[in-house]
Amino acid sequence: MEYKELKDQACHYVDELKPVIYGIADALHDHPETGMNEVFASTTLKKILQDHGFAIDNPVADAFPTAFHAVCGNGPFQMGFLAEYDALPEIGHGCGHNLIAAMSVGAALAFAKAAGTKATVHVYGCPAEETVGSKVYMSEHGVFDGLEAAVIVHPGTDQTYIGGTSYATHPLQFTFLGKAAHVADATYHGVNALDALVDFYGRLKAYEKTLTERHIIGAIITEGGTAPNIVPDRAVLKATIRALKVEYLEDKMLPDIKKIARDVADAHGAKVEMVHYEPLYKNMINDPKMDVYFADAFNQLYEEFGVRDDDYAEGSTDVGNVSQVTRVSQPEICIGYDINAHTKEFAQAAGSDLGKMQALTGAKAMARVALDVMGEKY
Repeated sequence: MEYKELKDQACHYVDELKPVIYGIADALHDHPETGMNEVFASTTLKKILQDHGFAIDNPVADAFPTAFHAVCGNGPFQMGFLAEYDALPEIGHGCGHNLIAAMSVGAALAFAKAAGTKATVHVYGCPAEETVGSKVYMSEHGVFDGLEAAVIVHPGTDQTYIGGTSYATHPLQFTFLGKAAHVADATYHGVNALDALVDFYGRLKAYEKTLTERHIIGAIITEGGTAPNIVPDRAVLKATIRALKVEYLEDKMLPDIKKIARDVADAHGAKVEMVHYEPLYKNMINDPKMDVYFADAFNQLYEEFGVRDDDYAEGSTDVGNVSQVTRVSQPEICIGYDINAHTKEFAQAAGSDLGKMQALTGAKAMARVALDVMGEKY
């Protein structure tokens, strides 16, 4: 059978799976769970996949109990579909992960049926994308090794997009430790941790002006003392430190910034403790050829789309870590207009009729792209 026929067949299968895809989207939307707490979502997805012949395991159970790996078939082509399903506190599915889960599962089921004996199909349940990023840990522990490609489609607003990248990010917390004293003590003045932190903040802003590559440094002071008449013995700054390339972030920015913090602490007679409070999210590498396949798929599905420049980035995602291991493409599909992600309005769009209709389109596009990639070799 020609691959065009297989792709059309996969789209037909997605239409047949509409109750399943809509059911996932609605069920997860009605039961939002934050990262590491996605028991309902994980159980729901595993049950559906098992009912369609997938075997389930969890190669990272000790670290992420709500993760899973579902596999079907034993063909030579190894294709991955990435499912996310964590929600945001209070807001719910303000990033549309209920739709990501629905699209990825629907696309995997359709692709498995169309590909037949040529493929082994992998669905990865990836918890906590909004916080600790399970795909970081999974990538480091070889979970995605052996895949020839992986796909995921993220909900977006105003227009469907292909291409772009994401920032590499490695958030860092600085805790300056001094010695407390009464501010009016005539002989003992202590060591002011807040003075050290404020000095560090100023030097951090000055350092930022010397950077030659695109970056983001955002910082807030979360602790600065307990009372104005006590010299602070502890002051804490949390920073998000990002760059378009993980090498620039890890090899240039972070070593420089940590040295500045140590120099400041020494100058003030204080100590400084530094800890990465979230894991390293690497920059996203969208595979150019897979982007072309998505463009063709959206054209065939009458979905209008824009193409982003290679250096266009708005945020960070642990999908970037997967893209450093295997070929990946992550388009955005429009589910609403004049709204922003991580808002209640976006959460409403993720549960809307338009959102679910677009999930069907996204699933079809993913299945078509998977068949395109398979067609390169098999």
